[in-house]
Amino acid sequence: MEAEEDAAGTIIEDDEIYVNGGEDGESQRHRPIISGEQLDIEAYAALYTGRTKISRLLFIAEKCGVPSMQLEALRMAYDEIKKGENTQLFREVIAKIDGRLGPDYGPDNAWADAVDRRAELRKEKLENELNAYRTNLIKESIRMGYNDFGDFYYAHGQLGEAFKNYVRTRDYCTTSKHIIHMCLNAILVSIEMGQFQHVASYVGKAEQSQDALDPVTIAKLRCAAGLAHLEGKKYKLAARKFLETGPELGNNYTEVIAPQDVATYGSLCALASFDRAELKSKVIDNINFRNFLELVPEIRELINDFYTSHYASCLEYLGNLKANLLLDIHLHDHVETLYEQIRSKALIQYTLPFVSVDLHMMANAFNTSVTGLEKELEALITNDQIQARIDSHNKILYARHADQRNGTFQRVLQTGSEFDREVRAMLLRANLIKHDYNLKASRKH
Repeated sequence: MEAEEDAAGTIIEDDEIYVNGGEDGESQRHRPIISGEQLDIEAYAALYTGRTKISRLLFIAEKCGVPSMQLEALRMAYDEIKKGENTQLFREVIAKIDGRLGPDYGPDNAWADAVDRRAELRKEKLENELNAYRTNLIKESIRMGYNDFGDFYYAHGQLGEAFKNYVRTRDYCTTSKHIIHMCLNAILVSIEMGQFQHVASYVGKAEQSQDALDPVTIAKLRCAAGLAHLEGKKYKLAARKFLETGPELGNNYTEVIAPQDVATYGSLCALASFDRAELKSKVIDNINFRNFLELVPEIRELINDFYTSHYASCLEYLGNLKANLLLDIHLHDHVETLYEQIRSKALIQYTLPFVSVDLHMMANAFNTSVTGLEKELEALITNDQIQARIDSHNKILYARHADQRNGTFQRVLQTGSEFDREVRAMLLRANLIKHDYNLKASRKH
């Protein structure tokens, strides 16, 4: 995704993300940074379908802070809503547009009234059909009746009622495929409502029917589980779920998440929570996940840069992506935390190979002041993330290595104590057997 220059001024401050230097010429071998241009809302919206497309457009309109982007998002949301039957959401969008897009994007009472009339007739028909099915006690027909009601309420934006009706089909499911269909519907509505505890629950229920799971459904369930873990700030678990998503997903889950999102969410969560070995084996060398990364070259490059310790390019990619990541409906609440964790890992990884580090050189590498760098390092040392001490006078970071000689003595003493205890226990047991203690004790009873 690409960032908006105007939006960057309102969403991020200049000092929110530090970029390491690149004055040494090493950065010249990197690709030009892709950033600074306005988010292509039309291309972005084309990645999704259904209600999530509308939700993402409305979220962009609410959060972007740029009038031109806001109106473009509202215009597209208006057009998309008119393809469906959600008149309540239609009226809400009209209120947000407030006449700023001209008469073509104003109230359309004739359309709304016609949709509402059709909805009443449709609802009455569904009720009659369901009552007939319940009278005849045909389980499959009752299941389909509740499912049709769920579809009806979902189309009209009544998510709570849709969820209830989808869940009611469970008592009438006769095959594993029916169970999975019910779970997928419940997961879809739960994600729309932001009820991610239900998402995790129904993912678990669906996974119990292993015999009826096809590769596409497995990929959908892993994406849904990843979103649930992301919402719960369990970034390592979220990363694993997204990384396990197979290429079978393709564009089969665009009513919830696009393949580009799988790459972005999975990569950022992995950078924030994986160690170096995991990053190599589970992300960079993951053939299946590589298919997703090809869709977002910026994410692919920043992961490679982080792994190869080219922090200048990595942090610059992150800085330029930040404005647009803040416009993502699922990721926006986690951007600051993920960026902070990734930056901390970069600082830790930078210091790890050295016995001592010149803070002036390190500050230049991360494009920050020595004072600011000291504060960051102090916080990491306090939290035991870096084993080191700072010489504030000479501005040098010294690694605090364990005393290997003392450690060896301690291990020897511990081993000796354990050996002594085991020998005493063996001698005691031998003496008990020698004096026939166990036999005598048993005879008394």
